[in-house]
Amino acid sequence: MIRVVLPAHLKNLAHVTGEVRLDVAGPVATQRMVLDTLEARYPMLLGTIRDRHSGKRRAFVRFYACEEDLSNDPPDTPLPDEVVAGREPLIILGAMAGG
Repeated sequence: MIRVVLPAHLKNLAHVTGEVRLDVAGPVATQRMVLDTLEARYPMLLGTIRDRHSGKRRAFVRFYACEEDLSNDPPDTPLPDEVVAGREPLIILGAMAGG
């Protein structure tokens, strides 16, 4: 069971409160697998976290886990064991820009 924390606007869009818990199929969980599962369960999130056509992360969306920024990791990199075991969440965060 993988725990995912979404930003408030995506929680509202998906009509969820709190963390989202996902069962990700496969021996190794990756960002791509988690996002595929999340978008399959909540199709209203399609295109909000990553581009629908290229699959690339949106510019102002960041991924964090275990106090590390995973945003620039390749999407097929295995997630940390703590996230896969459900001890730590995968945090999806909307970044801010400007000054």
